[in-house]
Amino acid sequence: MGGRGETVYGRTKEDERHIMAATSTTLRFALLLTVANAFLDSYTYLSRGGVFANVQTGNMIFGAIQLSEGRAADAAAHLWPILAFFAGVGLAAHVKSGRVDRYLRHPLRWAILVQATVLAVIGFLPATVPNSCVTVPISFVAAMQIGLFRTIGDLTYMPVATTGNLMRLVEAGYTGVADHDRTAREASRIYAVLTVFFTIGAVIGALATRTLGVHAIWLPAALLAATLVLFVVDERRGTRP
Repeated sequence: MGGRGETVYGRTKEDERHIMAATSTTLRFALLLTVANAFLDSYTYLSRGGVFANVQTGNMIFGAIQLSEGRAADAAAHLWPILAFFAGVGLAAHVKSGRVDRYLRHPLRWAILVQATVLAVIGFLPATVPNSCVTVPISFVAAMQIGLFRTIGDLTYMPVATTGNLMRLVEAGYTGVADHDRTAREASRIYAVLTVFFTIGAVIGALATRTLGVHAIWLPAALLAATLVLFVVDERRGTRP
């Protein structure tokens, strides 16, 4: 793999890492992830037993309610996505630590490719397979995204849920108006766009799932694949978005 200063197409590996990191913190990248994840929550809720594979708060609440009612088997359906979420966050932390760079070039791209592939494979599974065969890998994918991709420039956001983004939208909006802070107003605008796109993704996910059934998941898989194009385009331009 070479040393830290090894050049690739006239750029060092350090330059490449900066370019890829910058790509993953752009608004366009965040919007693709946001739409895909909102879509997935609609998909799993409508086609896979009312389970939210991305948002683990819902799974914990539903599981606790069912456990209190003595429905242990039903509660377990919400437990496995949570465990997969733990595993995904742990793997994301390992990738971010830089230890993977010694063995794998472009780890962020590989992470996205794995996620898109997982979703694509799920689309081939019939509706008769156990719901956990779908919700568990989706939870793993969502966890990796949370661990790896949660900033737009200097702003923090959540690609798989909207509550935190709504809170930041209101806070930034208040600061922008009360303190005449231009930066806060811009942040508020970004969070507003994220919220709108999350809603759009959920609506499209519901419509597509009712129309295409289990195969609808190929659409968010395509969105994740589109993020790979952004990495390639930015690298070939040799610029930091």
